[in-house]
Amino acid sequence: MARIAGVDLPRNKHISIALTYIFGIGNSRAKSILGSANVQTDKKVSDLNEDEVNRIRQVIEEGGNVEGDLRKDVSMHIKRLIEIGSYRGYRHRRSLPVRGQRTHTNARTRKGPRKGTVANKKKAAGKT
Repeated sequence: MARIAGVDLPRNKHISIALTYIFGIGNSRAKSILGSANVQTDKKVSDLNEDEVNRIRQVIEEGGNVEGDLRKDVSMHIKRLIEIGSYRGYRHRRSLPVRGQRTHTNARTRKGPRKGTVANKKKAAGKT
C-alpha cells in the first residue's frame, strides 16, 4: 500500500483517482502531478513501484501545502475572520451558511437536524 503525505492510498484504484484521497488534491491537480512525475494515469496503485511512488511524493512536496499544513492554514483563516469580527466570521461562529445561501427553508447540512417544537409546553389554562 502506497503511503503519500500521511495518507494510505487505496490499492485497487487508479493512481489518478487515489491521489484525490489526499486533502488538497483534486482531479486536475492529480493529473498534473502524475504528468510531472512521468507516471501513467491509468496505472493501479498496487502496480506502482517504489521509484514511481518516490517521484510522486517529491512532486507533491514541491507543489505546495497538502493534508495537515493545508488544514491548519484553512482553520487559521477562519479563526482570523472570527477574530476581526467580519460578517463571514460571524456566520462561521454561528454555524450558518457563509456564502449567501438562504436559511429559511434549507441549509440543513450546516445548521444540523431540525429542532422540533418544545414537547412539554404548558397548555392554556381552561375555565374551571
